[in-house]
Amino acid sequence: MSEPKPAVSPPPRPSVLSLNINSKSALYAAFMPLLKNGGIFIPTTRSYSIGDEVFMLLSLMDDPAKLPIAGSVVWITPAGAQNSKAQGIGVHFKNDESGIEARRKIEGLLGGVMQSTRPTHTM
Repeated sequence: MSEPKPAVSPPPRPSVLSLNINSKSALYAAFMPLLKNGGIFIPTTRSYSIGDEVFMLLSLMDDPAKLPIAGSVVWITPAGAQNSKAQGIGVHFKNDESGIEARRKIEGLLGGVMQSTRPTHTM
């Protein structure tokens, strides 16, 4: 008699996050242009680890369409972080059609604001 082998569980499915950004200043504070494919800061109290895969539905300004974007966690701001930074995660967009489109759209909305020295959620 052999011991039954434990079932191998499938890898966890990426969690789905929804983010609505209603102003240029909020978009500027959340966008992470220094990442190769671009990325965005998502305020959340959920626990994540660096490298976790996430899927987000991003609403920008008055656009009724939600951008479906896959990415991975590259930044974590814990609760009670220095300088009263918001708790959340930084998500690096995947180098795929949705990630490229999201970066293009965000950079188009931000235009000249990209060179600003105003603080953001991550820097």
